[in-house]
Amino acid sequence: MSLARQEPLEPVLNVDIGCAMPIRHKVGPLESTYLTMRDGVRIALDVARPMGDSANAKRNTILVMTRYWRGVKGEPSNEWADLFVPHGYAVVVGDVRGTGASFGVWPHPRTRAETLDFSEVLDWIVSQPWSTGRVVGHGLSYTANTSDWMAERNHPALRGIIPRHADYDPYEDEFFPGGVPNASFGRDWGNKNKDLDRNLRMLANGERSPGVRPVGSGEADLEAALRAHERVPSLWEGLQQVTFKDDRPDSWAGDSMLDWSIMEVADRVSHSGTPTQNWASWFDGGTAQGAIRRFMQQSNPMTVIIGPWSHGAGRARDPLREVGEAILPAPPTQEAIDTQFAELCFNGQVTREHGKLLHYYTLGEGVWKSTRSWPPLATRQRWYFGSGSRLNSSPDDTGFDSILVDPELGDPTPTRWDFAPTVNLAGDHRRLDAGSLAYMSEPLTRDLEITGHPVVHLNITSTREDGSFFVYFEAVRPDGVSCYLTEGQLRALHRKVWAESPFSALGPQHSYLQRDAEPLTPGKATILAFTLQPISARLPAGYRLRVVLAGSDHPTFTSVPADGLPPLLKFHRGPTGCCIDLPIIGS
Repeated sequence: MSLARQEPLEPVLNVDIGCAMPIRHKVGPLESTYLTMRDGVRIALDVARPMGDSANAKRNTILVMTRYWRGVKGEPSNEWADLFVPHGYAVVVGDVRGTGASFGVWPHPRTRAETLDFSEVLDWIVSQPWSTGRVVGHGLSYTANTSDWMAERNHPALRGIIPRHADYDPYEDEFFPGGVPNASFGRDWGNKNKDLDRNLRMLANGERSPGVRPVGSGEADLEAALRAHERVPSLWEGLQQVTFKDDRPDSWAGDSMLDWSIMEVADRVSHSGTPTQNWASWFDGGTAQGAIRRFMQQSNPMTVIIGPWSHGAGRARDPLREVGEAILPAPPTQEAIDTQFAELCFNGQVTREHGKLLHYYTLGEGVWKSTRSWPPLATRQRWYFGSGSRLNSSPDDTGFDSILVDPELGDPTPTRWDFAPTVNLAGDHRRLDAGSLAYMSEPLTRDLEITGHPVVHLNITSTREDGSFFVYFEAVRPDGVSCYLTEGQLRALHRKVWAESPFSALGPQHSYLQRDAEPLTPGKATILAFTLQPISARLPAGYRLRVVLAGSDHPTFTSVPADGLPPLLKFHRGPTGCCIDLPIIGS
């Protein structure tokens, strides 16, 4: 791996990514127990410690709280115990309330009752004879989000968290990017979770899983917990009642998506001072955007690592380099980085004095770079959408290009927004151009590094009062193959720019609140300004820039408007017409 300035990936924490902590222990027998919460709800926990430990052998603890079952019936261990116990830690894994073998209900992620439970789980760990009283929260995806909420609790035992591929804001980063309903994810994820709550899970070979691990031999307890879960509607039912961040679906007991966004309580997380190591990807939903917002908004000592990975970072791909080229860090090096960070947290070696550091991978260049501030110093370079499908560095004559939106057209899966994102970086993205407008530049005369959030300004006219606008940014190789880099979208109803946003330095932001709704006036020209998902890429001389505009992305996103005639969209050209601003480094 090539590293900018020849620095190690973790210079602030002095972590050597090539040196894993030694494996010293076998996983001992797993123990299950119920812990009764303040309101009488019982939470199912699994505890695993090193083989041969006495009851009083003191261990630091890794805590994971999941809604995907803490373990499977008949299996002797779980993935987190297998990962961390060999390094000498106790591992506690719990089913969050309303899921798995735990009692209670789960109307939506991270209810306040669920997040308050984390304090009591931490209290319980501290009280155990094998505990040192020091805990680090760990997780991927949902469990990353629960580790974030552990930090919000400001518990003295919590020495750090390691959220991998978290959703900093579930509305913008996952379920409604740009305010457009991500129906594919919302429906599939919501219904899969409902199956889990019925104790149903299909294995990769097509067979049915034995089900969630009961606590001890308590099959009766498990059946009682599952009966309570059964009566709760799928999350998907609630999501279908959401347009704005502050909408409160009937099944969510008065809550909105603001109530389960860790971004909304960033001040409390900062107050806790909890050291954080956050992983994200340029190609995994909105995890990179969330990681950057976390980095900007929170004051915790923090390391952020953004690479070109799938969800969970199990696979890596740089679309501007040869297939098969190794991109580090990869498993198991990632786990070594996590383990070393946890060890530093347990030893009290990560303090506010360490500050914040963001490491990011630049596509094409194959280089890791580090920064203590974001956005990086860049020059905004404007490109205009011109006649003849040209992307020009100066405005074209006044005119327009039009699309009659076809709700059945779009970018087929897999995409960055899938239930299990594995964005399709291979192949030529020109094959997805049906029902869209594409604009391409002349070949670049020099290398061009683009790092940050591209910003689009669309001067549009529509025949409808609402609509979805999708923008895809690509790099075209000299052989004509168009490589996906990033994208962005905006539902026109949310077009009002939020001037007071804490993230305005990234480009135009939107509140997505009911009070700021601004429908389109059919036939009236309107400016839509919004950011694309962040990216870092160095394009070689000879490559071309390509921007694609669309009014639908089926089957990933719900068509907007959902009924009536599809919109006829006009995209205006000229000095005040459609354009894209690219953040250029070193120009």
